[in-house]
Amino acid sequence: MTATVNMFDASHYRNVRKPLLEAETLPPWCYTSQEFYDREVEHMFRKTWNFLGRADEIPNPGDYMTFELCGEPLIVLRDRDGSIRAYANTCRHRGAKMLEGKGNCRAISCPYHGWVYALNGDLIGTAGMEKTRVFDRARYGLAKVSVDTWDGFIFASLDPNATPLSRFLGNLPEEMAPYNFKDYVCVRRKEYVLECNWKLYLENAMEEYHTPVVHRQSIGAQSMEDVVCTGEWRGLHMAAEHTIAVLPEDAARAFPAPTNLTGRPARGTYFLAIYPQTFFACTQDTMWWLQQFPMGPARTKVVVGSCFPRATVARPDFAEKVKYYYKRWDKSLP
Repeated sequence: MTATVNMFDASHYRNVRKPLLEAETLPPWCYTSQEFYDREVEHMFRKTWNFLGRADEIPNPGDYMTFELCGEPLIVLRDRDGSIRAYANTCRHRGAKMLEGKGNCRAISCPYHGWVYALNGDLIGTAGMEKTRVFDRARYGLAKVSVDTWDGFIFASLDPNATPLSRFLGNLPEEMAPYNFKDYVCVRRKEYVLECNWKLYLENAMEEYHTPVVHRQSIGAQSMEDVVCTGEWRGLHMAAEHTIAVLPEDAARAFPAPTNLTGRPARGTYFLAIYPQTFFACTQDTMWWLQQFPMGPARTKVVVGSCFPRATVARPDFAEKVKYYYKRWDKSLP
């Protein structure tokens, strides 16, 4: 974006807001400008609920996962009472990052000065501070981040005054109820770093124009559906009938679909975007997600999660057959 462009001038976006068949894309500088990206972070990612992962990925007390959401390092963990908590992944003393990746811990220890925090965020150890006056540990617990779940999907918000997750999701849980996602298990995560703006990836995932060509043997033609959204998540819906989650040559190795699916889920694949950074793809026998974690205006981390019903994961042939699902996903992704 050049210095002469005022990004707050509504005329830049007039054609974007037209009806779908008349609309144009955002101006090119919306995908390259650091200033525009900073405003997206401030007014979108920091003001809404962001999907992070599955509760079944941290099943035991002390299990944790770490994330970086638009420059904010986060810890998501399961406390000793079984509840899921989220914190800023920074020590309250000098701001050092405390945990990396995922794992299990009895407490959270800072690698710099050794401050120790309980799983509930309380500061419980401050070696070397014994003689310090007017120091109250209770004031220096980990900075809490709003966190909540829907059917095992974990969402976090950097806004301490965020609307409740249930209000944000609106009728989405009802739309997706036939899948019974609370009974699903995440069996694999893969990460990619792409040299592109986060919007480009999500926009490509949510347009049906390319699928009859690029994915003609798997997804095929899709149709955008007009589904009323009563929440604040502002998603898009697409459906493709008779889609399979493995490549055509591997169709005989697919898992059987559950018999309890009804409505739209029983007819084929249901795609939806949960803005700002998540895309769900749900077939009859599995679901996977695509997350965009922006790393700047021209760099994006994409995380792909693969989920199956618990009964499917418990099958004796799961380890063998799931390889064909991974083959299809890896062929379709970066």
